[in-house]
Amino acid sequence: MGEFDKARALLREFKGDAYLFGAGVLADVGKVVAGEGRRAALVRDTFAGSDDYVEVIRESLSKSGVDLAAVIKGARPNCPREDLLRITDALKAADPDVIVSFGGGSTVDATKAAEVVRTLGGDIDAYFGSGLVTAASEKAGRPLTPHVAIQTVSSSAAHLTKYSNITDLSTGQKKLIVDDAIVPARPVFDFEVTHGMPRDLTADGAMDGIAHSLEVLYGAAGKPHYDKAAEIAAVSIGLVVNYLPRIIDDPHDGEAREALCLATDLGGYSIMVGGTNGGHLTSFSLVDVLSHGRACAIMNPYYTVFFAPAIEEPLRLVGGIYREAGMTKADVDHLSGRELGVAVAEAMFQLARVAGFPTTLGEVEGFSQEHIDRALTAARNPQLKMKLQNMPVPLTAEMVDDYMGPVLEAARKGDLSLIKNV
Repeated sequence: MGEFDKARALLREFKGDAYLFGAGVLADVGKVVAGEGRRAALVRDTFAGSDDYVEVIRESLSKSGVDLAAVIKGARPNCPREDLLRITDALKAADPDVIVSFGGGSTVDATKAAEVVRTLGGDIDAYFGSGLVTAASEKAGRPLTPHVAIQTVSSSAAHLTKYSNITDLSTGQKKLIVDDAIVPARPVFDFEVTHGMPRDLTADGAMDGIAHSLEVLYGAAGKPHYDKAAEIAAVSIGLVVNYLPRIIDDPHDGEAREALCLATDLGGYSIMVGGTNGGHLTSFSLVDVLSHGRACAIMNPYYTVFFAPAIEEPLRLVGGIYREAGMTKADVDHLSGRELGVAVAEAMFQLARVAGFPTTLGEVEGFSQEHIDRALTAARNPQLKMKLQNMPVPLTAEMVDDYMGPVLEAARKGDLSLIKNV
């Protein structure tokens, strides 16, 4: 079975018949929505060609007997709180019995969170953390409105997952809702929509997909779900490492586009199997200077060295993928401990260079000591505690400065020798 077939099989295993995905499926979205409700509100992104896709959605809804009560502008990158509140108010006014989102991760995340506040009330801060939406829904006796999430970018897989990331622009800090209650009832992804996406946006999304599978794989080491995490990661990471360079050379490569769609969707499967950790945690404090995927791509090699003594099996798997793709010549099968971690980190740096990414925080315009301080403070925040707990080398809040601090300093300078292993 080829890698594409393996990816499709894993996605069917993950979502069964609930997931409509592939090339040219957008015209069938009306049937999907009609199965959930008859009065829809559409939250949509705006990008080159998006009006044509929205017209396809409109026609499909109409043919399926679904009334479109409102069309609402989606969210900006990283889903600012202000956009969340605006979308919440618009959903309240529309009063739909089914909600449709059409956009990248930020718009899908905004739609998830807006429906939480619309139906359950209160302030969004009350829901940051794990399981708090489900608890509030059960207490109120009110379920959330069904959500049909139509993805447009091979990236976060927000259409498949229980996560919603919201950013406070005043502090530059991102926070996270983690709850099964916000998983979209019906996900949809027409891969053809991604064909016109810019090269940089595509690379950002691909690196986000790697980060999902990679961080879950690291965190699963020695745990019962390791075999499944490894099965998903092998396909997901392999597709990105082998096909992202093709997109860099030719953004119109249709086969490579499909590979990245499948890969990043599998990243979504990964984060429903386990949790992300170091790279994602730090990325939440870099939103004002870096895209999410780029921040994860910079940080994960440094966390790889930090975690290395505890994740030798995952590192040999990952190192083998990068070696087969020509990103390293290191004999990863016979290295161990920190030396193995350094070899894999160097291979990850090579892919970043191919994608045109910086490999250190010091290269990032606008990065400063304030970002390191913000990241360390955020790591001690109880609302982000799950990221520390998901690390293959778990840290307590009291250990953050002593161990995460050197990782961040290493990432600033590009000096792996600064990293201290526990």
